[in-house]
Amino acid sequence: MPQPPDSTTPAAVTLRGVRKSYGDVDAVAGVDLEVAHGEFFSLLGPSGSGKTTTLRMIAGFELPTEGTVLLDGRDVSKLAPYQRDVNTVFQDYALFPHMSVGENVAYGLMVKRVKKQERRERVAEALRMLRLYAFDNRRPSQLSGGQRQRVALARALVNRPRVLLLDEPLGALDLKLREEMQIELKTIQREVGITFIFVTHDQDEALTMSDRIAVFNVGRIEQVGTPAEIYEHPASVFIAGFVGTSNVLSGEAAAAITGSPDRFTVRPEKIRIAAPDAEVGAGDCSAEGTVRDVVYLGTTTRYIVALEAGVDLVVVQQNLTTSSMEALAAKGRRVKLVWDRQYNRSLDGEPSRDNQEVTA
Repeated sequence: MPQPPDSTTPAAVTLRGVRKSYGDVDAVAGVDLEVAHGEFFSLLGPSGSGKTTTLRMIAGFELPTEGTVLLDGRDVSKLAPYQRDVNTVFQDYALFPHMSVGENVAYGLMVKRVKKQERRERVAEALRMLRLYAFDNRRPSQLSGGQRQRVALARALVNRPRVLLLDEPLGALDLKLREEMQIELKTIQREVGITFIFVTHDQDEALTMSDRIAVFNVGRIEQVGTPAEIYEHPASVFIAGFVGTSNVLSGEAAAAITGSPDRFTVRPEKIRIAAPDAEVGAGDCSAEGTVRDVVYLGTTTRYIVALEAGVDLVVVQQNLTTSSMEALAAKGRRVKLVWDRQYNRSLDGEPSRDNQEVTA
């Protein structure tokens, strides 16, 4: 995996105090970020969090109100998109319907006046890489959604940009195809070695593909880290709830379990369900309650357990040997929830509240 940039080598992309304002509203409220060469870096966040505006400022489609955008250490903040060594792939693909696949892929090279023989070779190479060689003469309307996505990627990659920007490119695909394309996209990125900056609101997508992730919220970055760091060590209540499902406890509810009112989070899959009289190890946390609701999801089951402390905890278990009938029969049952204390993640940096929160 590419390492974050060090002080001696310019990063592929650097943002310094970047802000974008529309009137009195800050869409991006002061972002500092470095993306390493060859890194698959995701900008993750809900709609309106500033991630797409940040990508558009890197691309040059938007100019920052304040701050600096650097590519390979060069200030490009005021340059037009065509003056930056980047290409962008959009969700709607933006293919020319009257052109064949090969013509679509070659278009950028024609604009740059690349010689005909080199253009043919580079288009053929891009089509082979994206498994599109047999579709050279087809029109976009004759392709599936996944094939059109690959054409858009081929058209961007054929220009050999230093950085490829992807604005929710898988959003229009159905779930199964999107999951297939996630793996394929990461494989392509490893093969070409180009820096990818990927915008998504889909946490699973970001966790699946990224070397590192920046989590956006209301125009700011709340945390940057590897997928494991973001998931296992969320820096805020927002991240604990947005990236996966998490139980967040504080105040009296936290004190009843840990002896301290300090806020902490524990992931649902870390908790196991035991009989009410089960013994608890010295390093474990435990809480008794009643299964209030059961959601059977095929490979997993989600249990909502109402604790004696007056709050709910979400528990997720794999259905290794449990049938749907057995899972649903647990509703109304008294249980003890047990988990290793090491899975509690402190959120001391967050403002304390008097009662517990559960983010499901």
